[in-house]
Amino acid sequence: MYRKTYGLTRHPFEKDLAPDELFASHAASELEARINYLLQLRGIGLVTGEVGSGKTCICRKVASSLHAGLYKVFYVSLTTGTVADIYKSIAWEMGLSTERSLAALYRSIQQEVNRLCLESKIRPALIIDEAQYLRNEVLENLRLLTNYEMDSQNRLCMLFVGQAELRRRLAMSVHEPLAQRLVVRYHISGLTKHELPEYLQHRLRLAGTEMELFSPQAIEAIFQATNGLPRKVNLLAHLALNIAAMENAQSITGEHIMTAVEEMG
Repeated sequence: MYRKTYGLTRHPFEKDLAPDELFASHAASELEARINYLLQLRGIGLVTGEVGSGKTCICRKVASSLHAGLYKVFYVSLTTGTVADIYKSIAWEMGLSTERSLAALYRSIQQEVNRLCLESKIRPALIIDEAQYLRNEVLENLRLLTNYEMDSQNRLCMLFVGQAELRRRLAMSVHEPLAQRLVVRYHISGLTKHELPEYLQHRLRLAGTEMELFSPQAIEAIFQATNGLPRKVNLLAHLALNIAAMENAQSITGEHIMTAVEEMG
């Protein structure tokens, strides 16, 4: 209902943004640089962050920016199953038959990676999202997927994306072989207090207004309630705009934010 009140062409804090519309925070820019470096090395990387920190969105942005003739990105988010389940998910993403034994799936995936690299001259990249749910044996078998010619070459770039607990798990001795192979590690944080007003204005601008709808007190209250995590910021700002619109308020105050916080529970 607040779109009409504030003259907006769309909901400014919706979650589905085009990759080129994402806000370029310092953390996001740093993560993009790390992923691009990982792609050049064709190694294994680890990206962690709290729920709602935007790590998946940034990974998708980088993937969408890659030249289709040079890179092929495979995205897998089914991470709660067995080794066979994850191999089947990867094979399905690659367009391979999934009606095979574990050993046959392993061979077919490696053969497809070889075909892409050697015949098509395309660099394959595998993104494993929600990787904090992976079982220990699955993590080990995924590492083995990157072994080619006695480790003399890197052909498959692999990126694990998950919550902070994944970083702690990989520090355990049982995962030392995988941890030693990580060439990129990055933990993404939320927006800084300095970036938050720029972020809010960026989202409002995408929705068709240059008005500074959020007062300084409202911005401070949002930061204190969300620690700058974009998903929480979006939800809180959306609720506060609704509350302010029902009062026909010209701007969002700290009181509107506190009411929205109560609604969020």
